[in-house]
Amino acid sequence: MFRHITYVITVLVVSAMFNDTMAASPWQQADKIVESIAAPNIPKQEFNIVDFGAQQRDGKNADTSGQPDARPAILAAIKAASAQGGGKVLIPAGHWYSKGPIHLKSNINLHLAKGAHLLFSPEPSDYLPAVKTRWEGTEVYSYSPLVYAADVEDVAITGEGTIDGNANSKFIPWYKKAKPGYKKLRKMGASGVPVEQRVFLEGEYLRPPLVQFFHAERVLLQDYKSINSPFWVTHLVYTNHAVVRGIKVDSHIGNNDGVDVESSSFVLIEDSWFRTGDDSVVIKSGRDLDGRTIGIPSTNIVVRNNDMGGEDGIGLGSEMSGGIKDVYFYDNILREGDSAFRFKANLDRGGVVENIYIKDFTVENFTNLFWFQLNYPREGKEKFPSLYKNIVIENIQVAEAKNVLEIHAPAEQPLVNVTFKNIEIKSFEQLFNVENAKDIRFDNFIIGEQRLDGTLTWSQQP
Repeated sequence: MFRHITYVITVLVVSAMFNDTMAASPWQQADKIVESIAAPNIPKQEFNIVDFGAQQRDGKNADTSGQPDARPAILAAIKAASAQGGGKVLIPAGHWYSKGPIHLKSNINLHLAKGAHLLFSPEPSDYLPAVKTRWEGTEVYSYSPLVYAADVEDVAITGEGTIDGNANSKFIPWYKKAKPGYKKLRKMGASGVPVEQRVFLEGEYLRPPLVQFFHAERVLLQDYKSINSPFWVTHLVYTNHAVVRGIKVDSHIGNNDGVDVESSSFVLIEDSWFRTGDDSVVIKSGRDLDGRTIGIPSTNIVVRNNDMGGEDGIGLGSEMSGGIKDVYFYDNILREGDSAFRFKANLDRGGVVENIYIKDFTVENFTNLFWFQLNYPREGKEKFPSLYKNIVIENIQVAEAKNVLEIHAPAEQPLVNVTFKNIEIKSFEQLFNVENAKDIRFDNFIIGEQRLDGTLTWSQQP
């Protein structure tokens, strides 16, 4: 409880300082955020897992039966490094097998050298005992993420090696079995059942992320590649001061978001490459009553110079009950997929999403270009309208989009104050489909050979 209070106070104080000194341009503010992010301070000393008994596996396929388990050596190296104040735990070039999760400690850099391939066990039972995590915005005790770092400071994962969740993982088919389990969890979160009573293991089918940081300060994720994630690929929860730089995500299983930033602040995601089964980069802050009660927003986030492709490009929500504020996306490429820019919420969520700035994107080919899906399917009966407001989208070059603008908001809370400026769309099929929007401004919005300027308000009559 003390850690939670301290975290909230720190975020509020720093955010207030930034707001008091807000630059004339939001993009100057983005630069200030980047400059303020603190890097992890990790000793340079090195701990090679081979020195702790690690042996390579047969790297010909994903079959792990009879393969030597490097996990005890990896954990021993982490323990030894931690006892000496921290350092680099080196996984050298070669094929390595971990029969279960790797839990990181403070002051540790897990470094996968170029040519290192770390393959994880396909057996769900290897990821027990349960750990505290957040599953689609609701806190729960469940299977450990494959790489997990809880209550840590000054931690990194670096190097040009590969983290492989295993194409043969038995978690993967759970995608089709999870609905009864996650509906049960959401109901418990929405009704305030204590998190200690939310234990979801065998028979509930909740897949763990590949990498998760849970209450972390000063994190660096750099250069490595992620493949075959059971669920979300990189999940930052309650993480303050984090840099994700130069990573590659090539994972196409259901719900394979590239990076989920959830209830986290002062985060930079840059120079990375995403090919995913879901959103490339998505910002979240908890679900329904559970998210509103915890009340930690995602704030002061910069996403720049990334190459994105997958089902969706960038997303906000639908788990955004703690609020999202001051997010800057610029100089990114969106290749192809279902939705380029997707904003999600519903009447269960509550929360405010504001001060979202998006500019200088190249978009190649998406089914939906701008999709405000604020009527996302809901499960509760009480109404907690979510408010999306003050969103600026400018300097977007689009080769092809089937649907240009979809806005679906509840009558109780329309979408408010969105500006589209200097947008050029060369090819499209459907122009607008709008319900419940107020003060939507168009400035030099070019569709084919036509230009749109003006303000749109479209709402349901009382």
